[in-house]
Amino acid sequence: MLDWGSLILFVGTAVVLILIPGPDLIFTVTTGMTYGRRAGVVTALGLSLGNIVHTLAAALGLSLIITTSEVIFTLFKLCGAAYLFYLAVQSISHRKDFLDWTQGEITSSKQLFGRALLMNMLNPKVAIFFLTFLPQFVNYRQGVVWLQMCFLGGIFIVLTAFIFGLFGYFAGQLRERFLTKPGVQKLMHMVAAIIYVFLGILLLFTKV
Repeated sequence: MLDWGSLILFVGTAVVLILIPGPDLIFTVTTGMTYGRRAGVVTALGLSLGNIVHTLAAALGLSLIITTSEVIFTLFKLCGAAYLFYLAVQSISHRKDFLDWTQGEITSSKQLFGRALLMNMLNPKVAIFFLTFLPQFVNYRQGVVWLQMCFLGGIFIVLTAFIFGLFGYFAGQLRERFLTKPGVQKLMHMVAAIIYVFLGILLLFTKV
């Protein structure tokens, strides 16, 4: 199995990569600032747990299909981008809404969690990342390779949930202290829509 040196190196590298602003982190912060602390944390959990699929896919070699098949890769890109554009439309449609977490909290949490989970799962860029990142820390001479990759993926998921959760929480803290006025919330919904469109366009131009 993995030695402590490789494990520490993996954790350190993973933390640095997670902290680099990317689509998922931007999505978490945007959601937190738009809907509040709980929404930011729920979104972070959804994005993080979506990585379970990518970890298993990488461990079992399924991600290789995505990276070698242009048709499947393009299909994933189109689905992911279409979903982000849909979220942009939703943000614009509900720009006048004032979300009250004291009513319908469970439903809203489930919706936000599902939204984040689906966004992560439909991102082929994440699949490619796991396929190329995890194998670099696997000890091919000892232990079962796919089991090691699952173990590393699990660590990455926990780190992502913790770090993204902090960002989502404090983004929500900022929103609840300074952005609770309806006019400002309307602006935040519009900013969120622009960010979703931007992320969708970035995804469309993603290459293997």
